[in-house]
Amino acid sequence: MTLVDTSSWIHFLRRNGDVAVKRRVSSLLEQGEAVTCPMVLVELWMGAGSKKDRSDVAKIESVLQNLETSPAVWQTANRLAALCRKSGTPVPGSDVVIAACAHVYGTRLEAVDAHYSTLLSLSNHL
Repeated sequence: MTLVDTSSWIHFLRRNGDVAVKRRVSSLLEQGEAVTCPMVLVELWMGAGSKKDRSDVAKIESVLQNLETSPAVWQTANRLAALCRKSGTPVPGSDVVIAACAHVYGTRLEAVDAHYSTLLSLSNHL
């Protein structure tokens, strides 16, 4: 399983998105490996301005497994946030929750957001 981050969905859904990212997400979808989580869906819904955007997000939401943001995910996110603060690395809270979700469920993370390099390295200390 691979949790597809909002950053990769944006490339996948845009006509002029990065071709390499589009291929990776397409491959994950074709193989049945792509999953989502509530925080990714919230971010996608926030950006869904057009009717087509809303249709695309609704389709993602209806066909992909949605990993629950369980108490374990929130606890991991809190520990990860504390590690970010301790290391002096500011990271958006939504990215912390998404990385924690991937960590708790043991999934890979498909993302083109530089924050995840930091979060993945810090998650090794959880």
